Amino acid sequence: MGTLDGIIDTVSASHPVMPLLGLLKSHGKLIMLGAPSKPLEIPVFSLLAGRKTVAGSGIGGMKETQEMIDFAAKHDIKADIEVIPMDYVNKAMERLEKADVRYRFVIDIGNTLAATKP
Repeated sequence: MGTLDGIIDTVSASHPVMPLLGLLKSHGKLIMLGAPSKPLEIPVFSLLAGRKTVAGSGIGGMKETQEMIDFAAKHDIKADIEVIPMDYVNKAMERLEKADVRYRFVIDIGNTLAATKP
């Protein structure tokens, strides 16, 4: 609690924001990149008391994307992912429905297609 300078929230489903705000230090920033279909509840007192900021952004252009990739490479920042073959997609969807997912799924199309070539 109260230990993070910033959080980048990429969740596109409705979810509680209060736990995330609690993780921020005073003057911390919560940046929303996901686009839930329903409005999120933002407890204003948590923002005022901690001088916290909630902001949002759509995708950046090529320049911003390259800067982000360069920053991540320089600081050894990597995404936690679960690589799956194409024939696992239906099972992955079932796992999503059951909330049995810890990381983002990444479909390995290249190796899946290579394995099907004679």
